[in-house]
Amino acid sequence: MTKKHDNQFAAKPATTKRKFLAKPLVIAVSLTLSAVALPAAASNWWDATPHISVGSRTINVKNMGARGNGQHDDTAAIQHAIDALPRSGGTVYVPAGRYMINARRSLRLHSHTRLKLAANAELRVIPNGATRYYAVKVTNATNVAIVGGKITGDRSRHRGNRGEWGYGIDISGSDHVLVRDVTLSEFWGDGMWIGALGRGRRLDRSSYVTLNHVTSSHNRRQGLSIGPAHHVYIFNSTFKNTRGTKPEAGIDFEPQSQGPADTVRVEKSTFSGNHGNGVEMHDRVSNVTFANNLFTGNHGFGLMSINANHMNMSGNHATRNGLAGLRMSARTHHVYIHNNRLQYNSTRYVSPTRAGGSANRDIQVARTAYAITKSSNTLSPRR
Repeated sequence: MTKKHDNQFAAKPATTKRKFLAKPLVIAVSLTLSAVALPAAASNWWDATPHISVGSRTINVKNMGARGNGQHDDTAAIQHAIDALPRSGGTVYVPAGRYMINARRSLRLHSHTRLKLAANAELRVIPNGATRYYAVKVTNATNVAIVGGKITGDRSRHRGNRGEWGYGIDISGSDHVLVRDVTLSEFWGDGMWIGALGRGRRLDRSSYVTLNHVTSSHNRRQGLSIGPAHHVYIFNSTFKNTRGTKPEAGIDFEPQSQGPADTVRVEKSTFSGNHGNGVEMHDRVSNVTFANNLFTGNHGFGLMSINANHMNMSGNHATRNGLAGLRMSARTHHVYIHNNRLQYNSTRYVSPTRAGGSANRDIQVARTAYAITKSSNTLSPRR
């Protein structure tokens, strides 16, 4: 049975995508909210360890000329390893070492490919002056995994002062993608982007993207940005210390006019020390669940919604954020906020070590927001 609290408001029926025309399936879903974050099961669309279909062949990048000495440009050698896989795909293995990457060219992964980095392997961006770059791109692909190691940007050595779009991983128009045990840091823009190709009738949203044990730290603009996409699962991950150029959030849902973002589940993840909000959501965002997450020490709100709708927030802990733990702003609507611990927030105005202040200290709902249901939440004690 489909879990009600994630799929009840799906804007479109789920599809397994792939760039071929198919008749949409109409899926009946329940309109009853569930307050409990349930573990993944066969009936759920989300899975922390999804099956990714990759080929059997493995290529070691050092056998293709990569050096991993922190000086030589290894972009061509690693791409050669990726391109050398058969059409059935396979694994590209990156052993321990520091591999310098020309992010203006990018490493481009194909379908049915696993990029596996050893625990002590790092892909490091060669300093550049570009306003936009991508270290690793997953574009118009299916069944791709990026596993292990570090991917590091050029933030402190960037040669320009314009732009905000230097990315670690770009996932666009792709489906069944897993990113696991990866650390993304020091990017000129975002640690990761999940979004779409095209627009209108040609819009091709990413789908069935899973982040498991990903850390995105000290990037300039965002830890993760989510554009037009659906069926995105973020589990046991950390988004922290974003600072440099606004919005400076841990995660920013920003599909804007390109297309919708919906059917997203964020679970058991941490948002801390971001100079903006821990999470922020904008127009065209719907059917999002936040379950058992920690929002702490963010300069702005723990979580802020501007016009997002049909959300479920349960079992979360928001504390010591500069502004309120939760903020439902503008025309945010149909949100169920249940059994959360929201305490000692608004530290820019109220001491985190003292009781007192109004309920607005921890949770704020704008007059223009509607259908906001709150129950069984624990707030800061009053004087």
